[in-house]
Amino acid sequence: MKRRPFIRTAAAAAGTSWLRRAVPITAASLTPAAHATNADRPALLGGKPVHRGAWARWPVWQEEWTQRILDVYRSGKWFRGPGDGVIAEFEEAYARLLGAAKCLATASGTTALMTSLHVLGVDAGDEVIVSPFTFIASYNAILSARALPVFADTDPATLNLDPATIESRINDRTRAIMPVHIFGMPCDMDPILEIARRRGLAVVEDACQAWLAEYRGRMCGTLGDLGCFSFQESKHLPAGEGGAIVSQRPELIDRCNSYHNCGRAAGSNQGRGFFTRGLNFRMTRMQAALLLCQFDKLRRETELRRAAADHLTAQLRHIPGITTVRLPEGARPVWHLYAFRYNAEEFGGLSRDQFLKALSAEGVPASAVYAEQYFDGLLDEAIHSRGFRRLWSEQRLREYRDHLHTLKGNRQTCATVVALPQTVLLADRAQLDHVPAAIEKLRRFGAELAKAG
Repeated sequence: MKRRPFIRTAAAAAGTSWLRRAVPITAASLTPAAHATNADRPALLGGKPVHRGAWARWPVWQEEWTQRILDVYRSGKWFRGPGDGVIAEFEEAYARLLGAAKCLATASGTTALMTSLHVLGVDAGDEVIVSPFTFIASYNAILSARALPVFADTDPATLNLDPATIESRINDRTRAIMPVHIFGMPCDMDPILEIARRRGLAVVEDACQAWLAEYRGRMCGTLGDLGCFSFQESKHLPAGEGGAIVSQRPELIDRCNSYHNCGRAAGSNQGRGFFTRGLNFRMTRMQAALLLCQFDKLRRETELRRAAADHLTAQLRHIPGITTVRLPEGARPVWHLYAFRYNAEEFGGLSRDQFLKALSAEGVPASAVYAEQYFDGLLDEAIHSRGFRRLWSEQRLREYRDHLHTLKGNRQTCATVVALPQTVLLADRAQLDHVPAAIEKLRRFGAELAKAG
């Protein structure tokens, strides 16, 4: 199941009663399979599901937001134009929230990435180093500039871009690095930034899943030249669609402003009329007003998710065959998805697809999220297009295509990741404990489940 539909299926009321020290669930504390009653068996083998009922809906409307949204509609001023008060208010508030010098609101996270790449000089025939384990927008934003997304490998332990694999991908066409803070887990940014400084490369942070994530005391998105965020409906700060770009360099945001507003002058980026290239990537006032209503909710729920993830990690690390994610030193994730790696051998040969099916039957939503999507046809379409064949030699495009088969870390990651939606992390402790209980149940009956198919 794809990420966004998968998130929308999750559902339970948020609570805080479970915020106390976790008691690990271990194999020794559970009934052996040989002595299990019929009710203790997995749901797919005739037993009772561990979890009954729904998890939390997402997104959730709050009635106290109504007046602010109605005020915008009644004003008759809905798009970004002169005197765009509510959008400017959002930009100032979001910059303060992240500790950034300046923020620009955009139509989406994808348009934020596209704008950032353009402003930092990524152009036709350039190459951008990016993580392969990411939502497809990261690829598409680079391709939209007629540039080539060159993949550094994924570290299966972190699920993020492996800094040690960046340097070998750099050539005389490389213009930028795009680290992706996947699932709201910060990349190890210090070595990435060091390589970029030494090699003269721009850094665009894809923080589209990482609102309030921190790396060594600084917010993700504020570490590189530009940082991009998404407010799509599945996100922790949702407005249906919408995005933002932040930076510690106000002049870069001014240039982004001009580009996203059809090439008009903005701030320090001045000229006459439509003096520079640009597109319409503007946010609407209704989106900005809705986002402004949710800052306190975002802060509160971020802490709930962090505490819930700590609780799950403390229990899951005791289950053979489950490997929790390793975070960089000083990282504070926000867990857009809670992910771990699955080893079928420890579950009696139960394949990951079978595991996901059995886990769903126990009432716990989970997904494999991303496959090796560079083999899905998107990149083949690009590199066989007339434009790309004009920009790169046949040899370079052939080498590029062949290189995709060497991404062993990403292949392992794509084959073993299991992720829970962020709404599970908003459940109370009793419900949250159903997750490790269901997984341990499946491990004890893994061989039988595998045989049953």
